[in-house]
Amino acid sequence: MTEEQTQQSSSNEFERQPVPQEHLLGFKSFIGMYAGEHCAGTELMIGPLFVAAGVSAFDLIVGLLVGNALAVLSWMFLCAPIATRTRLTLYYQLEKICGRNLVTLYNIANGVMFCFLAGAMITVSATAVGVWFNFPMPGLNDLMPNSIGWVIAVLVVGGLIAVVAAYGYQTVAKFANIAAPWMVLVFLVFGLIGLKQFINATGAEINSFSDLWTLSKTQIWKGGAPLEGQVKFTIWHVAFFAWFCNMAMHVGMSDLSVFRFAKKSWYGLASATGMYVGHFMAWISASILYAYQLHLNPADTDVLPGPLAFRAAGLVGLLCVIIAGWTTANPTIYRAGLAFQALRPKASRFTVTLITGAIATIAGMFPAIAMKLLGFVAIYGMLLMPMGAVVFVDFWLIKKFGLQSNYAELSGKVFNWAAGLAWFLTLGVCVYFVKYAGIQIFFVSLPGWFVAAALYIGISILYQKKLRPN
Repeated sequence: MTEEQTQQSSSNEFERQPVPQEHLLGFKSFIGMYAGEHCAGTELMIGPLFVAAGVSAFDLIVGLLVGNALAVLSWMFLCAPIATRTRLTLYYQLEKICGRNLVTLYNIANGVMFCFLAGAMITVSATAVGVWFNFPMPGLNDLMPNSIGWVIAVLVVGGLIAVVAAYGYQTVAKFANIAAPWMVLVFLVFGLIGLKQFINATGAEINSFSDLWTLSKTQIWKGGAPLEGQVKFTIWHVAFFAWFCNMAMHVGMSDLSVFRFAKKSWYGLASATGMYVGHFMAWISASILYAYQLHLNPADTDVLPGPLAFRAAGLVGLLCVIIAGWTTANPTIYRAGLAFQALRPKASRFTVTLITGAIATIAGMFPAIAMKLLGFVAIYGMLLMPMGAVVFVDFWLIKKFGLQSNYAELSGKVFNWAAGLAWFLTLGVCVYFVKYAGIQIFFVSLPGWFVAAALYIGISILYQKKLRPN
């Protein structure tokens, strides 16, 4: 065993070698992690989107059922099988495919985007602290922190999250397993309380499912015009958003770093706990709370998770938002730390993750990131999606064309132009269709994946032939 491998084994994170058999984790660890990560405080920001977008009850329910099923299948059949066969982090696997210089660009982009995403989670938790200590909180259009109380709250929450993430994946999973069952119950209570408030406010009598469906169609998800400045959502918007809001993790292959610890590839099914507890039940519950807020005051369109939760469940609701943001930011900072640590493999992952957490905390002070979360998530998925296609093609398909997988490692190249051009050109195509063809960003990433896959194969045929020795 080399000195580097000995160092990796002592850390139990194995950033640059396959995870050994004795360090693999059981199915329960992934159930807790996905339930905790995706039943999060941000659900109280995402859920209201559907009400603001004027979605109908039928389009919401069916769209979420279909979209979340597609997300689970993406984890099961795209991400987890590769993860359990290579047992490498995404970043080390990309280094073998793309070369050191190209993967450095990717790791910087990935790490920065993860930091912003984790910062949004920290922002969410801080809104609960704001209700508790009654300091001014940012509004929807605020770009900068607006009080010293807000800055202190973000610093404290972000610091605690960074420390937990720095202790590694097993600590993250353990924290999620402890917190997830309680959070799930509270989110369910949010929805039930919101329904009760609607029933009391409207005088509706609920004696059957038909009565509940009528209330849902006429009072909660009315299917009318969206609020000012919002895009009208149909069943297709809901389904594609549910599928691709975590595109970076499954189609983009970021969760190779997570499922490399899984004993079996079917553990990808554990993602269903996050999708149907978080991205189904929790989004619906949050939608109900926001619809009730609009029912009380149509002019009150602000979306602040802390006040929404407090109105529904008091102090328990605030605790849920704080911890839910925490369990989401933990694995996000962990992933970002791996991305940055891959830039300097000999650096301490613990120290790198702490620094990453500090960056995320600073980002969390600026509310513009959280308030534009939906657009940010869509851009993030689109940015990383082409490299997910490259990993998939390189693992499963490239040899069928008589080409070499892990070409950068075998050839000694530091920049695989086939992978680089597939990434850059695909992003260019996607941006063109969004900006000039009027296609909404939710719909460009699916065809973009096939564009990236085709480009990588086509350019690899030319590139590897050109560089193949005589």
